[in-house]
Amino acid sequence: MTESEATTLAREALIWLAGRPEALEAFLAASGAGPADIRARAADPEFLGFVLDHVLASEEWTIAFAAEAGVPPDRVARARAALPGGYAPDWT
Repeated sequence: MTESEATTLAREALIWLAGRPEALEAFLAASGAGPADIRARAADPEFLGFVLDHVLASEEWTIAFAAEAGVPPDRVARARAALPGGYAPDWT
């Protein structure tokens, strides 16, 4: 997955979070960001990596977001690995 593809999926995840008050509230609390920060950093790959970290922290959210985005859940993890600070897990 390219960084561009990962950024696109992460932006979709940010929009997905914004549509769920409980998820957005948890994200804002965890990140310390406010609405203005989200708008200002929506194109920042590091910030978008944190968005995916937040979604991936909950299996329920990962599955729900992936279903809505029309991608397999593992694609969310691959997107995270393609952004700054991400890594591809070694399952062996």
